[in-house]
Amino acid sequence: MASEDEFKVLGLWFSPFALRVLIGLEEKGIKYEYIEEDWMSNHSPLLLEMNPVHKKIPVLIHNGRPVAESAIIVEYIDELWSNGPAFLSSDPYDRALARFWVDFIEKKLIVPGRLILFRSKGEEQEEGKRQFIESLAMLEEALRGKNYMGGNAFGIADIACAPMICWFHTYEIFGDFKIMFEDKFLSIFMWMMKCMERESVKKILPEQEKVLQVVSQARKIILKET
Repeated sequence: MASEDEFKVLGLWFSPFALRVLIGLEEKGIKYEYIEEDWMSNHSPLLLEMNPVHKKIPVLIHNGRPVAESAIIVEYIDELWSNGPAFLSSDPYDRALARFWVDFIEKKLIVPGRLILFRSKGEEQEEGKRQFIESLAMLEEALRGKNYMGGNAFGIADIACAPMICWFHTYEIFGDFKIMFEDKFLSIFMWMMKCMERESVKKILPEQEKVLQVVSQARKIILKET
């Protein structure tokens, strides 16, 4: 990668997926221009041009060429820029395991999390909470005795999960439940503290109260429309 390379990121400041990309760029020390999309209005012409298939954020634009989907973008950043920490191990099994946890976080935490946030109280929301807590228990077991999800090195699975740190409070509020981090999920709690010591995470993650506010606005719109 040449020093004059140009990077732009199309995102939303509260999106877990966009936050992944920004953390990855910060970890590598790559300079970039961040372009905020407006979640309340139509997609920008640039977003539609750069991601005509899915029409969604995040998109990394590298020298005018787009890369879409957060996990793919983070791997692209890792392969492109050897400076800074490696996000994936050189060992094939460890790489496969890391990719498994990236997939797990999306399907077993973010997807049921949507049921908690964007369903009115009822069976769907309760099922979302059940799946969410069950998945946290699995993550707790995987993190036991480790600093990070891959062991001692901060990697792609941590980048994928770190944005959840600023979302947990919002899940608690709208799901009307308490995540007992310091009691039931101590390994996750210690992992969160470790992540928040990293400048990349500390700099990029928004305040949890701001996430709560924007989700509250989105929830009113979505529940009114459904």
